[in-house]
Amino acid sequence: MDYYLDQLIYAVALLFFIFDPFASLPIFISLTKNMDDEEKKRSARNAILVSGALFIIFTLLGTWILQLFGISLDAFRVAGGLVLLLMAIEIIFSLSFTKGTEQNSVAWVIIATPILTGPGVISTAIILTASVGAFTTIIAGVISLAITWGLLRNSIYIVNRVGANAIDIFSKIIGMLLAALAVEFVLQGVTDWLISNGFISMAAVLASMAL
Repeated sequence: MDYYLDQLIYAVALLFFIFDPFASLPIFISLTKNMDDEEKKRSARNAILVSGALFIIFTLLGTWILQLFGISLDAFRVAGGLVLLLMAIEIIFSLSFTKGTEQNSVAWVIIATPILTGPGVISTAIILTASVGAFTTIIAGVISLAITWGLLRNSIYIVNRVGANAIDIFSKIIGMLLAALAVEFVLQGVTDWLISNGFISMAAVLASMAL
């Protein structure tokens, strides 16, 4: 029992760190600043439900799904980076790439993936499943997401305390940070792909030969 609890605590701590709800909180506030309280709560709930569903799917079927569609984690990382970049552009320039009722779903869709359930979480879920088992991994994920839901759901109180103008200024800063994070996602995905396919090592050999 003690060994199981140690595994569970380890998995919860690791997943909570990977989910990083404190990084998602300012982004969620930025994307939901024009929503009323009920819409914000609904967006928080939907974000956690989508994240939880994706987490469980990739915990149980992650390796098989990637192999089935021939998708590498590097490609997923690049795709996630591009989605984040579009979201950052929306925040910085006050643009909208959605229409009508879809606009209200942007917040929870983007928060759910790739921010909460991005390449890091997916790869961690696959690795944890191999080391501590699918059941322990899922329980740890549920606990981590429950804490995250509590933080997102109470974001309305943060807005009331800070004020709309401060949130708007903070949103622009978050947009810039998101853009940088998006670029990091893309660069990391491209770099890992080049390494895994031997292009970087080949380029290093050619460069050393040229010297």
